[in-house]
Amino acid sequence: MRVLLASTSPARLMLLRQAGIEPETSAPDVDEDAVIAAVEAAEGRTLAPDEHVLLLARRKAADVAARVGEEDPSFDGIVIGGDSMFELGGEILGKPYTGEAATARWEMMRGRTGVLHSGHSVYRLTAGGDAHEAHAVAEASVTFAADVTDAEIAAYVASGEPLHVAGAFTIDSLGGPFIDRVGGDPSTVVGMSLSTLRRLVRELGIEWPQLWNRS
Repeated sequence: MRVLLASTSPARLMLLRQAGIEPETSAPDVDEDAVIAAVEAAEGRTLAPDEHVLLLARRKAADVAARVGEEDPSFDGIVIGGDSMFELGGEILGKPYTGEAATARWEMMRGRTGVLHSGHSVYRLTAGGDAHEAHAVAEASVTFAADVTDAEIAAYVASGEPLHVAGAFTIDSLGGPFIDRVGGDPSTVVGMSLSTLRRLVRELGIEWPQLWNRS
């Protein structure tokens, strides 16, 4: 059973590897900002975080699944797409990109709880058969330690890790010790909810152990 990850995210790749799966990877050709802008303009409203991440996850998976169907008609397996965003106090916090933004973010987050929204889309492809999709959103709450010092924030920002991750934090690397609690599936915060993926795969008629391909 082949597994194709419609993402080049190191965190999502690591998660699948830790779960016994060595996926192929393919970057989706999706202009995320344009997709969101078009849908919001058409509907005359701002998408809620769960709608936002699910829309992008589905578009990414669909793009790669369509490409695979054309380039490799014999493909027998699944295509996985995902998207995540962090919400704190009703504000969406994306990647900070600069040290100044990351520092301000952490000064605001310490002692507070936010929600990580993660969209998932899985396509089942078979040789000569129709494509079938299952999708879902997972959410996990994240509570940051209230006693994180300015010096710790400065050191963490200087490491460069928080600059290019949604919410400016990780739980599986340098940022982990500054987080007190995670409510929900912890893998959701890393990049994808493995328990959610398992349920989606089963909806498509596949048992999770069928995907194990790492020794």
